[in-house]
Amino acid sequence: MTAKFKPLLKLSLLGTLMVLLSGCGEGLSDLRQFVEDIRAKPPGRIEPIPEFQPYQNFEYTSHDLRDPFKLLDFRRPELNKEDLAALSSSLRPDIERTREVLEDFPLDTLRLKGTIDDKEGIKWGLIFAPDNTIHRVIEGNYMGQNHGRIISVSDQTIELTEIVPDGLGNYIERSSAITLIE
Repeated sequence: MTAKFKPLLKLSLLGTLMVLLSGCGEGLSDLRQFVEDIRAKPPGRIEPIPEFQPYQNFEYTSHDLRDPFKLLDFRRPELNKEDLAALSSSLRPDIERTREVLEDFPLDTLRLKGTIDDKEGIKWGLIFAPDNTIHRVIEGNYMGQNHGRIISVSDQTIELTEIVPDGLGNYIERSSAITLIE
């Protein structure tokens, strides 16, 4: 039975192939016209490669001037090395103490939501942290990433003192505050 269908199969394949190939010959006139138009245009001008200036070396001949790679404290030029050493050893953050929860967050992400007075008359501040929790703080607690210690809690603000590096290996104190935002 397969012998009867073999010539029929060959004939149908040949017919399908002829139909497919007949579609390839039409529609090439617009492509030929486009290629002729492109070839008829004059060739464009190519810009020459720009010439680069050769590198000129600079020789540093000012050996008697200050070394540009030596660290210099521009803010305290009147102090000598002993005074700078005493200044730098006086103020340091206490890295031995246990860090508190609010020291994990930058100070600008903490929000004062209100205050509470307890039975003894101590004013507690309510701080909203980025982890969506509210923490109670009092004078003496730490918060912020720069060793900020709370120095006063009032109804509208929490004032604190931070110990921040000055960029020259020393530390300085900086006053900050968090205000109540309604």
